[in-house]
Amino acid sequence: MKPYLILYATREGHTARIAEHLREAMWKRGLPSVVHAAADLPADFRLEDYTGAILAASVHRFKHESEIVDFVKASREQLEAMPTVFLSVSLSEAGAEDQEAPAEKRTAAAADAQKMIDAFLEETHWHPGKIKAVAGALLYSKYNFLLRLIMKRIARAAGGDTDTSRDYDYTDWAALNHLIDELIAEEGVPSGA
Repeated sequence: MKPYLILYATREGHTARIAEHLREAMWKRGLPSVVHAAADLPADFRLEDYTGAILAASVHRFKHESEIVDFVKASREQLEAMPTVFLSVSLSEAGAEDQEAPAEKRTAAAADAQKMIDAFLEETHWHPGKIKAVAGALLYSKYNFLLRLIMKRIARAAGGDTDTSRDYDYTDWAALNHLIDELIAEEGVPSGA
């Protein structure tokens, strides 16, 4: 069986962690997979070498990383012919999943996350088999001084975490494991294959 491709685009590295987590979860379930950064594909990369693809991209300034946008535009027909999953990694989704936030804030955050996904799909004209919004991280330690101030201000306005002496990971790792289980079940891939 050909492996699954896990292709990611990230700025501070959190989406790379998500990609590696997915690879490990797939391997534990007997499904081979390969992780690549969209910004650094090998010269001999061929999408037809893969059974299916999971594309994960972080969101910054309401847009997904340009490497994923460019890849999808160039490979859309091939992607449409195989099982695919698109993961949109954002702090908006973190707000949508925050059970301590008021319902109206969670609803607004979910709408923002969906709006960014819709804009990506409209721009690329891609129809992935499955789409999942994933809560990202506030990585204050990775931001430069100016970005740290901006992110702190955004977090404060959203009712988020503002202690810049530490990082905050909002990703639901168990939900990502469940996503892999669903993918395996839907594709009829026996665990341990």
